[in-house]
This record gives sequence, C-alpha cells and structure tokens, in this order.
Amino acid sequence: MTLIAHMTDLHLRPRGLACYRVSDTNMFAERAIRCLKSLDPQPDALVITGDLTDRSDPREYAVARELLSRLDMPVFLLPGNHDSTSGMRREMSSFPGISETGDGKICYTAKIGDVQLIALDSHLPGSPKGELGPWQLAWLDSRLKETQVPTLLALHHPPALSGIVHMDNMGLVDADALAEVIAPHAHVERIICGHLHRPIIASFAGKVMTLAPSTGHQVVLDLTENGPALFNFEPPAYFLHYHSEATGVVSHMAYVEAFPGPHHFFADEGVVWPGDEA
Repeated sequence: MTLIAHMTDLHLRPRGLACYRVSDTNMFAERAIRCLKSLDPQPDALVITGDLTDRSDPREYAVARELLSRLDMPVFLLPGNHDSTSGMRREMSSFPGISETGDGKICYTAKIGDVQLIALDSHLPGSPKGELGPWQLAWLDSRLKETQVPTLLALHHPPALSGIVHMDNMGLVDADALAEVIAPHAHVERIICGHLHRPIIASFAGKVMTLAPSTGHQVVLDLTENGPALFNFEPPAYFLHYHSEATGVVSHMAYVEAFPGPHHFFADEGVVWPGDEA
C-alpha cells in the first residue's frame, strides 16, 4: 500500500510576524508537522499544494526549509498564488523536482510507492488566479500517455467551481483545457489541490477532486452570491491519500487538533445489545 500526506496553504511568515495580523500560521504549521511525525504508519511522502509562503519572501522560505527538514520522508512542493515560481525554484531547489526545467514552470513527475504524482504549476504572476498554460498542458498530456500507473494530479488552484463565489473568481482560468487533457485517462485517480482553505470534494472531467483545508486559517463557508472574503479558525486539517490494489485511492481527512479519546465501544454494565441475547 501507499500513503501520501497532502497539506496546503501554510502561508508561512518571517519569524515573529502573523498572517493578516491575527493568524499565527508558523505555529499552526509547526503543529501540523508535529502531528504528521506522530502518525503510524508514517506516510511515504508529503505533498504541499502551494501557498507554502505568504509573500514569497526569502525569510519565509527559510522557515519552510527548517520546518520541512524535520520530516523523514520526501516532500514534494509546487507553487501557489502567494508563492512565486522563481522564488520557489531559487529558495527550495534542494527539494525533488523543483530545479527541473519546465518552460518557466515547476512541473515534474515522481513515483511514490505504487502511485505516480504529477505536480503542476498554476502560479500566474501578478494575479490571484491560476493558469497552467499551453506548454504545461502539452507536457501533461505526454506524461499521461507514457504510463497507466495510478496517478495523483497536484496543483494549487482547483479546476472545479466550489460555489464560494469570491474564491471561484480567482480560480483556474484554463480549467476547460485541463479537462480535455485528463478526461481520456482513467488512471488519473485523484486531483489534489488547495487555494480555498476548506475541505471540498467535487467531480471534474470524470475524476474526483479533493481540495484540502489549510493547516492554518480557513475561508468562511458562504454560498451566497455576494459573500465577502472572510476567514476564521475552524480546526486545521490535512488529507491522507491511501492507495492499494484493492481500494484504489481513498482520501481521509486528518485533524491537527488533539481531541478526547480514543475510547472503546463498551456498553453500560448490564446492557445487552439487540441480537446478543443468550
């Protein structure tokens, strides 16, 4: 079996600075990494689908390098709208795939256990929207035709709409072109992404899209037409993508918070469950 952890939207800041003045994203990220290190079994890899940093500041990338160095597993990165392709390539070049050339984009493939990861770069300079672009879409098409290995497609901007209008307005501008590329390929078992700071499951091009919440603050769930852009501190979480021959890809959401338990399912003394009568 293969187990892949998926985190997103860490929004790391220079040490001592909060994100949006009130979100201690570095502390939240520390807790998420500590939680990940406590898992048994340990994941085969961690994928972070963008917004590793908040402003693509070299000091933020330095925090990221120190934090991720604590993990005894490969870490696969790709840029979000708050990062930059050039900044990530310069500051995180020691991480797998980052230094590969891709017509200006960070895109690469990696084998993780019995699963193929294809990482895509949807960063669009000067815009919160995302774009893959013709070169990267052609590259993706050729990669998908090379093998029938079960594949996870990773990018920052979700290609499917969520109903949260202000976030959908800064979505993936060439989502229709992406759909044309991936629709014929049954071995694309999951699209994993971030950007919306909420756990969202949707269908896209006949595939399952799994959008992970942030390890820090979350976007307020507002499905009204003109809802404002607001965030809150709902519990941070991440996804674990489990794959086996018997199951295919199964996605579990894991919370960073510590909760009471675990407890055994014992009935009160003297209580007999229906069907268990002597």
